[in-house]
Amino acid sequence: MNGPRLRTVNKAVAPFDLNKFPTKFVDTFAKEVVYMMATKQAMALEGNEWEQIFATCVGADWKPSNVGLDDVVLDNCCWGAKTVFVGSKDISKQKAVRLVSGRNSPIFSFGVDRITSENPDVIGKMVLDIWNERVSAVRQIFKFVRTVVLVKAKDFSEYLIFELDTVRYDYERYYFKWNKNNNLEGYDKATDRHKFTWQPSGSQFTIIEEIPAEKLHIKVKKPELIDKETLLKTVKFDSSWYTVVK
Repeated sequence: MNGPRLRTVNKAVAPFDLNKFPTKFVDTFAKEVVYMMATKQAMALEGNEWEQIFATCVGADWKPSNVGLDDVVLDNCCWGAKTVFVGSKDISKQKAVRLVSGRNSPIFSFGVDRITSENPDVIGKMVLDIWNERVSAVRQIFKFVRTVVLVKAKDFSEYLIFELDTVRYDYERYYFKWNKNNNLEGYDKATDRHKFTWQPSGSQFTIIEEIPAEKLHIKVKKPELIDKETLLKTVKFDSSWYTVVK
């Protein structure tokens, strides 16, 4: 039997398809990065800086949140933004990244007294339950929830940028075990691929993600650093810029 015929309904549409960034994205990103390199003594490009740059690149609002999954907002879509340094010299050869994805504490959330002495699968389920609850809470507000990742070369001359759908994880698909450092590791049952790491000390939760083939690989020319005196002359700084308040 064929499915029922329904009246046409308006379907929600994302601002752009996954990893199909807006036309001016690369140009805006390059301008922001070159400006930072030209004006900062110590380049970092982490956390809030990347969130703000990405928001500017896609025309979204930067709204930092405690959850960390909806720091950038555009209509019915939100993003959590992550940055990662690569270990290899050739950034194009990077196949996967470890994304720090919050602090998941079974002690706080479930009242567990003992951690490492417990069955690792039991603790693993609790850790994933905490993550899944956060994702569900954000998805009640936004139709599309994504993670945008910035992979940085150590000299900040090259970058990989890609998006991932932010999803819940089915506990039944994974098994967990304690490693030699007493950290909990989660593995995909079908492939034995290492997917999660959770540290009892600090409760840090890490998700290991494969870098998709569809991504941006951007090289940026490094500008000369603008010295302090040149910058002050450019903005015409003088004694009128400050006041001593008594």
